[in-house]
Amino acid sequence: MNIFKSSFPNLSHQQLLQLNSLTKLYEFWNNKINVISRKDISELKIRHILHSLSIAKVIEFKTGSKILDVGTGGGFPGIPLAIMFPKTEFFLSDSIEKKIKVVKSIINELNLKNVRVKKIRSEEIDKKFDFVVCRAVTNMTDFVKIVDGKISSINNHEFKNGIFYLKGGDLSWELKNFKSSIVFDINNFFHYPFFDTKKIVYLPIPYKGKDNQ
Repeated sequence: MNIFKSSFPNLSHQQLLQLNSLTKLYEFWNNKINVISRKDISELKIRHILHSLSIAKVIEFKTGSKILDVGTGGGFPGIPLAIMFPKTEFFLSDSIEKKIKVVKSIINELNLKNVRVKKIRSEEIDKKFDFVVCRAVTNMTDFVKIVDGKISSINNHEFKNGIFYLKGGDLSWELKNFKSSIVFDINNFFHYPFFDTKKIVYLPIPYKGKDNQ
């Protein structure tokens, strides 16, 4: 059975087509520009697409909400999440031109109308968003500083506006001063060995407690 359909039974035919087409699109681009680790490209569906979609197991982004993907790289987690939530607005940012080129091409190929992409340093973004998503760009203390001022104060979701951060390993030290953070184990959602140490960290912004400065 299709791993996306089995993981998310309510996906439409169009969404399944878009998710499944990502493999060939990334294989094509990775032969030109190394946007994904060579050893990972054969595991794209699990290690990149499904990993990105794990956030959708925790929160359902509402129609019209705005999501920022900081340091999107090759488009993760932003592109899979934009497919999952076609009525949510996504802004994907990265400072590396060649990666933005790939992301723009893939978005055009998939005809995703709910995604904007820009080559920009995260610190320079001056818009407000409901949530920021990311895959392990830096430690949480530095990441909070990067997204400072970018989170809207108007909450429309069950979760207060903030950060959904994909990261692996033992996070107890990194998060010890972020008292309001919540950690979700991804292996509770997907039963593949890759996810045994993978986490989703949610941090409301503004958060209670202090950082480790």
